[in-house]
Amino acid sequence: MTSQAPDPTSPEMPPERAPSAVPIDDSVLPFEVGPLDLRGRLTKLGPALDELLAKHAYPTPVAKLLGEAIVLATLLGSSLKFDGRFILQTQTDGPVSFLIVDFQAPDRLRAYARYDEARLEPGLSSGALLGSGHLAMTIDQGPDMRRYQGLVALDGGGLEEAAHEYFLRSEQIPTRVRLAVGEEWRGGEGGRHHWRAGGMLLQFLPKSPERARQADLHPGDAPEGTVTHTVEEDDAWVEGQSLIATVEDVELIDPDLSGERLLFRLFHERGVRVFSSLPMRAECSCSREAVAGMLSRFAPQDRADMVKDGKVVVTCEFCSSVYEFTPQEAGVE
Repeated sequence: MTSQAPDPTSPEMPPERAPSAVPIDDSVLPFEVGPLDLRGRLTKLGPALDELLAKHAYPTPVAKLLGEAIVLATLLGSSLKFDGRFILQTQTDGPVSFLIVDFQAPDRLRAYARYDEARLEPGLSSGALLGSGHLAMTIDQGPDMRRYQGLVALDGGGLEEAAHEYFLRSEQIPTRVRLAVGEEWRGGEGGRHHWRAGGMLLQFLPKSPERARQADLHPGDAPEGTVTHTVEEDDAWVEGQSLIATVEDVELIDPDLSGERLLFRLFHERGVRVFSSLPMRAECSCSREAVAGMLSRFAPQDRADMVKDGKVVVTCEFCSSVYEFTPQEAGVE
């Protein structure tokens, strides 16, 4: 384990040190394994995740699925090098028909799930909860910049599988993702369950593009007997995949296991270098002024139809904050 450095591209190698035993919640820890040409990020979420999920009385399966989406959004959104937004969103025909995680760089998170409680049967997997539809990942660089969006089909698979498919088809970067969400009981007076989550993203990024080549995608409706192009996987990437496959869910969510120690467990034989951790926090961007601005964009008749019991009431789906306006404040004549 080497010490933290502010710049992953710096040629100066810091002195080796023991991995920190102090766990840091609500953060993303970037790392690299130089001898294997691997780069990655490790997320540990505690109080911030608990705050996001506690704003709604989600059934446990829904909360766990939304927690996975939140972890995935931190792993992907934390790579942004500008003040923008990374938005992860699913729309499907499953019991959980809609998920959205809004990550505003560098550190703000908000999230929401829509579900049909009558269809939540015991024991459903993440893929079964989602059903068929699509996963959209949007990078918003601001009002004066073009948006980038990647789409992945969902057809009974979970978010880990969807992330692998996205990187295979869109980014063409060899990538593996691990996601874990669980509940922790904290005893004492007024004790209750608290949500925890963790995740790891590992990518193979050799300097030579030839070493990163992947096999062609399935030819689809190509004539029978068509020989597909194959590429033998690089030994370094084979080793990296084998190592991340050994990570257990409990290691990712363990409140007493620091991210540095987990990375040391995995990669100490090769040597792993960590960089400054990136803090995460739960914070909604809604405000009375923002809601008033939103109302002003509705047609006059639509605003008039919103008046109930002499007032217009708007509830933020993300944080459940309630904003009340008089008809005059809402622009109703």
